[in-house]
Amino acid sequence: MTTPPRLTSSLKPGGGPPPLAGGIEGPDALRPLLGVVLDALRAGAVARGGPLPPGGPRQLGRAVAETVAPVIPDHGHGAEEALRSLVEAVAYGAADPADPRCAAHLHTPPLALAVAADLAASALNPSLDSWDQAPAASALEAEVTRALAAEVYPRAAHPDALVTTGGTEANQLAVLLARERHGPVRIVCGAGTHHSVRRSAWLLGLPEPVTVPAPDGTTDLAALDDALTALHRTPALVTASAGTTDAGLVDPLPGIAALCERHGAELHVDAAYGGPLLFSPRHRDLLRGLDRAHSVTLDLHKLGWQPVAAGILAVRDGARLAPLAHTADYLNPDDDTEAGLPDLLGRSLRTTRRPDILKIAVTLRALGRDGLADLVDRTCAAARECADLIEKHPALELHRRPVLTTVLFRPRGADDAAVAGLRRRLLHDGLAVLGRAHADGRLWLKATLLNPHTTARDLDSLIALVEGSCTR
Repeated sequence: MTTPPRLTSSLKPGGGPPPLAGGIEGPDALRPLLGVVLDALRAGAVARGGPLPPGGPRQLGRAVAETVAPVIPDHGHGAEEALRSLVEAVAYGAADPADPRCAAHLHTPPLALAVAADLAASALNPSLDSWDQAPAASALEAEVTRALAAEVYPRAAHPDALVTTGGTEANQLAVLLARERHGPVRIVCGAGTHHSVRRSAWLLGLPEPVTVPAPDGTTDLAALDDALTALHRTPALVTASAGTTDAGLVDPLPGIAALCERHGAELHVDAAYGGPLLFSPRHRDLLRGLDRAHSVTLDLHKLGWQPVAAGILAVRDGARLAPLAHTADYLNPDDDTEAGLPDLLGRSLRTTRRPDILKIAVTLRALGRDGLADLVDRTCAAARECADLIEKHPALELHRRPVLTTVLFRPRGADDAAVAGLRRRLLHDGLAVLGRAHADGRLWLKATLLNPHTTARDLDSLIALVEGSCTR
């Protein structure tokens, strides 16, 4: 066995080739580097002191440019300095979803255990495009995707699921599979459908989707019935939402499924946001009818608390994935497949693929259904409590009671320009990260509460910051 490189050589320039992360010696090389990274993460967060740095994009851009210059130096600065300076700079300049005042987007604070598992995935660096690059990871992916598919389709005989980079890729795959089955299928979607569905039509050369009105934020059933009637004899793919991006609303899935069955249309449900409610006995009924869809998008870097990326496309019948089959002789030649080596190319449109399933598997095993349900229930409860505070506040107006974890509100009497300016002022001052959404013809502030550690005091603080900015 060769002598492992001295640890100091991994931290200083000129010490020979830098060590690798894998193999027997990899952990010893990583250990001191991780200490540098963790110290830099802490230092950056302490210096930031809030949900994002003050000063806006121009000031932060200058600071980053100064830190990184020159991007490619003639002589390296060594691992310790590079890690310390750049990780600290990015940590200081982060919009940190672990801060309760960072609540703009479906941008979750990942669980520490999931991040630790992701480190292992990066160190081992398997690629799930052929079995000989990822023997155990490919087997783990097969087991976990089948289990997740069974959560969506508990009564199906052969459900299956694919790992994707997120909800957008999963939605695109669902549209692609429908096109491969039916030809130039016509997409029918509600007005609140995620933009990736319309973009999928453009990407795949399909006709412009038929948009069905959603006057209360969810797809109108009578209008959907009319749209499907007008498309008589035209293959249709209806896409419904279980957790809209703007307001966290859930379409009437049982009614939509019944209309699809009556008109012979396929149904895809984008449950990228709301899908993990399946783990919660308290909230699962919001997804009633989900298992009647032909395909379902999940995104566990939202209400699954995973590092990006952790998307899933589940299908009722694994045979529906057959159009994705592909052969590249250097990856899945026929004789290898016939000899029993798993064929992985049909599991994605991507070739090189990280083992994102590892962090998901670790989380499922560590927390179980009850642990995941607790996280879901905590965040939904925080949203309800936030809505309570807004309803009681004389200077603020609540759009509606939250369904998932999104709360829309605005200062009473403010016009849209004032709402937009207030949000930007909070961002520029580094005080809070709130989103924005249009509903009922007006602009609203959006709080997307995904942090299970959020307390009543945190919510009071967030409301006070908004109120204080209103009076400036």
